Amino acid sequence: MSKKYWLFKSEPGEFSIDDLKKNKTTYWDGVRNYQARNFLRDEIKKGDGVLFYHSNTDPTEIAGICEVVNDGYPDHTQFDPKNKHYFPGSKENNPTWFMVDIKFVKEFNKHISLQEIKENPKLKNMRLIQKGNRLSVMPVTKDEWDEILKMGS
Repeated sequence: MSKKYWLFKSEPGEFSIDDLKKNKTTYWDGVRNYQARNFLRDEIKKGDGVLFYHSNTDPTEIAGICEVVNDGYPDHTQFDPKNKHYFPGSKENNPTWFMVDIKFVKEFNKHISLQEIKENPKLKNMRLIQKGNRLSVMPVTKDEWDEILKMGS
């Protein structure tokens, strides 16, 4: 199986690259979109690369890279009525939502703003900048990954 590449969005007020750097690893919980869930459940695998994107901040930006440390498994927060990600329709023997664990690899020396991504012709087809794409988990091509790494170094 060949390595794949992804972009995961997080609001820095909720969880930032600095939080991941401090914690070293984390589970990526709370995704409540079916297409993003399918990526987490079916396609994202141990060893895949992740661009860590800070959303809902000014500027929005790719802050660094992470690595997936295990394949998708049921998101435990869906079963906890006290958790903000609780999903009452989900059953433990038939979970609706999935998550993966990621580990910190590197924070970019220079965070890459959404504007810089939009201005780079090599990234013109990146899903992140396509109209109407608001997924919190999305695929990234190998060429896009390589270009982002160049921009961040």
